[in-house]
Amino acid sequence: MSEEIQLRIYPENVPGGAPTLIYLPGLHGDWTLVGGFRKALGGRARFVEFTYPRTLTWSLDDYAAGVEAALLEKGITRGWFLAESFGSQVAWTVVARGKFQIQGIILAGGFVRHPMRWAVRMAELLCGGISLTLLTRIILGYAKVARFRYRHAPETLANIHEFIARRTELDRQAAKHRLCLVAQSDPRPIARQVAAPVYALTGVLDPVVPWPFVRRWLRRHCPALREYRIIWRADHNVLGTAPEAAAEQVFQWMMRTGKEKENRPPSL
Repeated sequence: MSEEIQLRIYPENVPGGAPTLIYLPGLHGDWTLVGGFRKALGGRARFVEFTYPRTLTWSLDDYAAGVEAALLEKGITRGWFLAESFGSQVAWTVVARGKFQIQGIILAGGFVRHPMRWAVRMAELLCGGISLTLLTRIILGYAKVARFRYRHAPETLANIHEFIARRTELDRQAAKHRLCLVAQSDPRPIARQVAAPVYALTGVLDPVVPWPFVRRWLRRHCPALREYRIIWRADHNVLGTAPEAAAEQVFQWMMRTGKEKENRPPSL
């Protein structure tokens, strides 16, 4: 492992009773693409964000245990998970472990079992075979596209340089390892029995995790699913490409669930 799991909390002071929202990043493994969403949330919740270690050995259980330990060290024992893409697999594993009080799960381009496992395996092979030189060229091309892609999220655009700097050879290997974990993961039994409310958010243009398959499975097999929203001008990275709409929807879901619990009659 090249580094430890990292955690940041925004803001330091939040209104009394404000919820805690815990961001679990996707395959890229860090907080460099969530700045626009964080700003759009506007301090209405305590926002906790992670950067994973560039590990080539961790299992999903190790990821979940690392997240739990980092949260406990900061005195955080309950909260909402905002699980982006690969982060959804970490969130389901936290659910299965039963050691953290999850108030709700919001999937952002997330999934249960990936609907196209063959594509994940192919991506794993491509990621393992690509050279660092070619990766650098791809990243530089991505930087040019990012100027247009994140034009509505200046905070995310400002972090693109950090995002590029983190794409090292070891980072490529760590991403390949995470793809392997996705291909092996099947948390469907967990999603069928999860007690916490589940919501899902995605962009309409998502070839990475095709949302029609994910939505259909969740509607049929996940009783905890409350709502599945498609944001039409966003893509797979819905938090980065539609930060304002995503933040508003996420906050509404957290507040709605909180009010439902307050108004629920006491059990006899």
